[in-house]
Amino acid sequence: MDRNSPGPGPAPGLTFAEEVREAVTGRAALLVIGALVLQLAFVTSYIGAFHAPKPKDITLGVVAPPRIGEELIRQLDALPGDPLDASTGMDEAQARRRIHERELEAALVVDPRGTTDTLLVAGGAGASLAQAAEAVVTRVEAAQQRSLKVVDIAPSAAGDARGLSSFYLVVGWCVGGYLCAAILAISAGARPANPRRAGFRLTALALYALAAGLLGAVIAGPVLGALPGSIPGLWGLGALVVFAVGATTLALQGLAGIVGIGLAIAIVVVLGNPSAGGAYPYPLLPPFWRTIGPALPPGAGTWSARSIAYFRGNALTGPLLVLSAWAVVGTAITMLCSATRRGVRGA
Repeated sequence: MDRNSPGPGPAPGLTFAEEVREAVTGRAALLVIGALVLQLAFVTSYIGAFHAPKPKDITLGVVAPPRIGEELIRQLDALPGDPLDASTGMDEAQARRRIHERELEAALVVDPRGTTDTLLVAGGAGASLAQAAEAVVTRVEAAQQRSLKVVDIAPSAAGDARGLSSFYLVVGWCVGGYLCAAILAISAGARPANPRRAGFRLTALALYALAAGLLGAVIAGPVLGALPGSIPGLWGLGALVVFAVGATTLALQGLAGIVGIGLAIAIVVVLGNPSAGGAYPYPLLPPFWRTIGPALPPGAGTWSARSIAYFRGNALTGPLLVLSAWAVVGTAITMLCSATRRGVRGA
């Protein structure tokens, strides 16, 4: 190297403070602060949701003769912390049907002639939920000198450890949705120049969603054997999840520019994933996460994937409406932002 060439150091004529401002602009500093806030929100949300799971209002059906059932309901309702939401007035066939229709999470079948009762659970809805119901009911039975037999009437597949494959599949679809939208923004600007270009982006997102939904369903099902259920059903769900998250990300980018990607991550990852009912189903989550979970794409998607895989496609209407609403509103805002931008530029 030429000894006379300038070495590393401040640019000529610039003070140290001015060089720092050139290296880290005000916009970059704000984005870094935003990243720090997002990181802290991530830590708070996940630890807040998962650090102390406690059962709350697990829906339990009680199958027993009327007098025994009413007394048992009073005992269950008196448990500290209200871990169970118990109801009676059904036979065993009705209890099984209601579990498969996802109206109940478990059912206790009392044997009035013996000392061993049967707890019906659904492992496909999440192993932690079935175990929580078993733990609570076992304590009640032991206090009455009775024993408990557990029967899983909707078990998770052999390749679906603890019933988490549905959750991870939906998380993967969500990641694909906001990454696709983010790539479209980075490659051609966060805000589309006009409605025509916004339409092209939404069309590209829809094609990506169809491919991602199909490939995710095939990998989770036939390839890995992790998730049973209808491949067309999971394909359709996957396409809807990906498009809903992607359209929401495009809409937020239209409203806030590149910052919209961070807002999408806040909604889907920071708030949506821990409240999705994946690792811990809704009755085990704290009130805040239990409340917001069903209204966010990861929660609606996880519930729907489990319904398709293990519950004959029951109880899908509400979650599919939630996902559709995110898709429709995201599309509408994306188109509106592009039309508004064209009007402003043309003024």
